[in-house]
Amino acid sequence: MSTWVLLRGLTRESGHWGGFVAQFQAARPGSQIVALDLPGNGSLHRQRSPGDVPAMVAHCRAALQQRHISGPVHILAMSLGAMVAVAWASAHPQEVAAQVLVNTSLRPFSPFYQRLRPGHYGTLLRLALLGASPEDWERHILRITSNRGDTRVLPLWQALRQQHPVGRANALRQLLAAARFAAPAVPLVPTLLLASAHDRLVSVACSQAVAQRWQCGLQIHPTAGHDLPLDDGAWVLAQVADWLQQNAQASQAGSSTTFSSR
Repeated sequence: MSTWVLLRGLTRESGHWGGFVAQFQAARPGSQIVALDLPGNGSLHRQRSPGDVPAMVAHCRAALQQRHISGPVHILAMSLGAMVAVAWASAHPQEVAAQVLVNTSLRPFSPFYQRLRPGHYGTLLRLALLGASPEDWERHILRITSNRGDTRVLPLWQALRQQHPVGRANALRQLLAAARFAAPAVPLVPTLLLASAHDRLVSVACSQAVAQRWQCGLQIHPTAGHDLPLDDGAWVLAQVADWLQQNAQASQAGSSTTFSSR
């Protein structure tokens, strides 16, 4: 039985996967799906967020040990969570079978203005400084991260923000960790990149730059926003399934590696 670890992004928690976890489980009934929270987020919102990505990796490894889950695991991760996945695979490649990175951005492959589009600087700063209500926060986050704009998720998101508020200091430490993290020159595990052509938060050029540098697979959704699993979870799962099947066939045909990089 394979294990898939799901990791969300900056200040978001496992609850923000919404129905995607059930979709994933239904698509891969023989797999174990584990959605982890990073310190400072979700059920761990009272904990201090680490100021660097390797410390977040250490937390994830310890969380799996506590659940008696042994690797290697597959990882599907977004944004900051994708940085954690990359650091994990780089430091402990024997623990990670493969990684699927969704709408991520990695230093030094992309400039800062592509990693966070400047058009949102003012809005995010204003919300943070003025202490916006959970309703205002989540409506703005949905507008920025989803191109479908399905407001049915708002009650859940608002409830999560009220139940598990992320402190400003923790949010800043997560931002600092993301800014500090530098990706390795090459990935040490099989890697698939998924990106959105019309991501309004992080430029699709970031994923394209990583794919070019790492020479790994990249699939681009034509209409979805930054929260690709929310906008089209079925497409995400179809890309993962196709990738796994192609590489399994390559392995059976006598490929020298279990997974191809493309």
